[in-house]
Amino acid sequence: MPRGGKKGHKGRGKQFSNPEEIDRQMKAQRELEANPNAEKESSAESEEESSSDEDSEFKRRNGVEGLIEIENPNRVSQKNKKVTEIDENAPKELSRREREEIEKQKSKERYMKLHSEGKTDQAKADLARLAIIKKQREDAAKKRDDTRKAEKDAEEAKGKR
Repeated sequence: MPRGGKKGHKGRGKQFSNPEEIDRQMKAQRELEANPNAEKESSAESEEESSSDEDSEFKRRNGVEGLIEIENPNRVSQKNKKVTEIDENAPKELSRREREEIEKQKSKERYMKLHSEGKTDQAKADLARLAIIKKQREDAAKKRDDTRKAEKDAEEAKGKR
């Protein structure tokens, strides 16, 4: 702490005036310059009116909008439409992601249709593999039948002796 017990101004918080407060003071000053007698006569009425003006102005500009005026040409503001202006039959515009998702689904369906018809490379390879497996199974079944018949014949030949 410095010697005199006094603090410096550097560490203190800054105080800013509220923009609504500044606007109210400026309005009051303009009214006073325009009608100096009107202020003395109806100070109570003007306070009520200014407070209602403040409320409506505060409702219009809440948050950062009231502090900063933005002139950004790229900023797209939301425009409210009336119920009578809305066209139900108009086509809905899709976003890029939605369009890509729909396109992806359609291409997948197209591929599955071609695959089921056996026109894709993968389907042809699958069908060839299935044909080979079928042939192997048929050969194995034939061998089993032949061995069974051979065993039966051997048992019958044994039984006759």
